Amino acid sequence: MSKAATVYDVADRAGVSIATVSRVLRSPDAVRPVTRERVLDAVAALGYVPSGSARGLAERRTGVLGLYFPGFDAADEAPALDALSGEESPPFTVVQSGADDEDHAAMLFLDEVLRGAELEAWKQGFVLMVGVGRDDPDRATVRDMAGRVDGLMVLASSVPDEVLARLARRIPVVVLSGPPRGDHYDHVTVSNAEAMAELTRHVLAQVEDAPLAFLAGPTDSPDGAQRWEGFADAVAGAGRPVEEVRVVRGDFTRASGRRAAEELLRSGPPAALIAANDQMALGALDAFRTAGVRVPEDVLVTGFDGIEAAVLSQPPLTTIRQPMIELGRAAVQVLARRLEHPEAEPIMARLPVRILLRESSLRPS
Repeated sequence: MSKAATVYDVADRAGVSIATVSRVLRSPDAVRPVTRERVLDAVAALGYVPSGSARGLAERRTGVLGLYFPGFDAADEAPALDALSGEESPPFTVVQSGADDEDHAAMLFLDEVLRGAELEAWKQGFVLMVGVGRDDPDRATVRDMAGRVDGLMVLASSVPDEVLARLARRIPVVVLSGPPRGDHYDHVTVSNAEAMAELTRHVLAQVEDAPLAFLAGPTDSPDGAQRWEGFADAVAGAGRPVEEVRVVRGDFTRASGRRAAEELLRSGPPAALIAANDQMALGALDAFRTAGVRVPEDVLVTGFDGIEAAVLSQPPLTTIRQPMIELGRAAVQVLARRLEHPEAEPIMARLPVRILLRESSLRPS
């Protein structure tokens, strides 16, 4: 292989200084057109590629942003795979019912946030590094990431407060979802409580004084807590005792929604079940269908997130659509701004949501 061209080679060929070469590559509009063209012609002729590592050393930047998620999927249950064995495997057929979804494939919220973050990172000229904290009680994954990136985006409550505080002393941190808790991080979130309160009022208008149930998320979920808050505010505002609501809890997966609905059915179905996310609501629809409970005739069901599976369910699921891709994009925008303005006041970006009324919450007249 021939020796790679350097910035000195480009400068020599174009008859300019290496500082001018750097300016052309960084801020081409700041250089006179005739000089810019000379430098770009030299770059093309020599096949010069700027060294990211050298640039990072000079600027103390890596050009990489980190996105850290908790590990929701069961990695230890994944079947063995040997892609290098060279053995050919014939296709095989599996008969699968609608209730047999694999929950590790259901984390569509994180998938969409990741898509948005990757898109915006590319637009902003960054590379995105993704870390997943599976079975990582010491948070070694996120601590290792922090040493390799210019800034870090984390899902709320996915990193202990004391660990996050240590990381934030080294690099900027943006927290996705959940409200600020007396911290000084930048935050990107959605109107969880307000939207859930509005959706609950829609349900209450149809069931009047009939029994209600709420399918809550994990106890450590900030989003789940805000959604319960919005639900409880609407119930109390309607003059109904919140303590009479039947509350069951899941972990945001479809399987946990099925189990929670089965638990409710042991003492009779409620008039309405409001779930803290779509996956659990879809699991409840599975359980109700199996038990012969009709939706929406016997029980109204709603979710939250707005994943594609919600509109494809039977019946189509009423939900609150979060701007999931926009959450990822906004987090990158906020982090990029923080890198440019490290002393600015903390940013609180709250993105709007949409309530989508579908058949599952519209009682037939």
